Amino acid sequence: MTPPKPASRPDKVSLLRYLRLFRADILSAQPARLYRAWMAEFRTPFFRSYLCNDPALVDLVLKARPADFPKSTRINEGLRPLLGNSVFVTNGAVWQRQRRIIDPAFEGGRLRDTFPAMLAAGRAAVARLAPGVTEIEGHTSHAAADVIFRTLFSIPIEHAVARAVFDQFRDYQRTQPILNLAAFVPLPRWMPRFHRRRTLRTARAIRALIEQLTATRMAEIAAGTAPDDLATKIMTTADPVTGDRFDTAEMVDQVAIFFLAGHETSASALAWALYLLATHPQAQERVAAEAAAFAADPSFGALSKLRFTRDVFREALRLYPPVPMMVRETTEPERFRDRDVAPGAQVVLSPWHLHRHERIWDTPDAFDPDRWSREETRACAREAYMPFSAGPRVCTGAGFAMVEGPLLLAQIVAAFRLQAEGPPPVPVAHLTVRARDGIRLRLTPRPPG
Repeated sequence: MTPPKPASRPDKVSLLRYLRLFRADILSAQPARLYRAWMAEFRTPFFRSYLCNDPALVDLVLKARPADFPKSTRINEGLRPLLGNSVFVTNGAVWQRQRRIIDPAFEGGRLRDTFPAMLAAGRAAVARLAPGVTEIEGHTSHAAADVIFRTLFSIPIEHAVARAVFDQFRDYQRTQPILNLAAFVPLPRWMPRFHRRRTLRTARAIRALIEQLTATRMAEIAAGTAPDDLATKIMTTADPVTGDRFDTAEMVDQVAIFFLAGHETSASALAWALYLLATHPQAQERVAAEAAAFAADPSFGALSKLRFTRDVFREALRLYPPVPMMVRETTEPERFRDRDVAPGAQVVLSPWHLHRHERIWDTPDAFDPDRWSREETRACAREAYMPFSAGPRVCTGAGFAMVEGPLLLAQIVAAFRLQAEGPPPVPVAHLTVRARDGIRLRLTPRPPG
């Protein structure tokens, strides 16, 4: 079967109608022509935006001249109560300093160190699952949060503070924080952003809990008793340029985005990967065979045995990129495809449309993990695949996610046979691409051995 895809809006709608559609779901608020267009211009009374699917333009913005196209503040306005001044929202020298401190924690050698914690989180996730019909997105959120807390602070999700952060974050998501007035209307700095009270309350609660974890870790580092995990690595790394380290307040900002990006995006991708396998039994059995071989030797080196499983996860990221759109801003006059673009314009790069572009991909809407082993896909992967962004601002946790995702996927499929239940889930996008009414799967235990 063809994986579900949201319906597109009519090509022309009023601004009010568009805002209402956007508020309901970012993806279905877009016209179908974007799956074929190289570029599209959208005009509002407040700003102009240009959605760019042309690989040359994407390369220009993300790789060739990234400093000339900083992150737009519009989309980030709604997230600031939680993320503060984290690496996700900053630009320029501040962002560069933050990356110099954060990146060493996610280098290749550190992935081997975090593997045991990921493996333990996967086993705990399997233990929480039960035979029968279940809504799987809740379980993948739980599992991804467990991975974050085990690798970052060496505590499981069952830890009281970790559990409280997880529960508050679920409440925070329901407030739809990204749909802030400032995302649509340019507001002066002094003007209030009119965040929902619930958004502000849950953001404060999450940050207070993270501050508690961070302050405790600071004390453990000072006493020489801190575990050698990601939090310790980041908090003890000095900026090679200035010699500065993150203080507690800065670390709270960074932990907030690690949790948001590392937990929410992984949970989304894992849930869709499980659904795709549930609707494609042959692919599921191939993953189960690899998972059985891995289970006989569950080591970091044995991850190479999960080759097809990794391609399944890559294909899930192609069809359902957790972050469907990213927005940059022009700082000087530009010329895009023979069209003049003024400073201050919004440049929208859409992994959702780029990954399904009809002029780039063969059978773009089909689930085909084997495409990743074919020669013709290599050009597509270079030019039109960016689930973790690209260039200098590529997600620092991309390598982490590509270990975590296939590992958890293999562990779940090794334990259960999956079958889809009910109507196909409808993808919607707010913070990440999720299913409007959840993803229901029937789980049947696999015989041991």
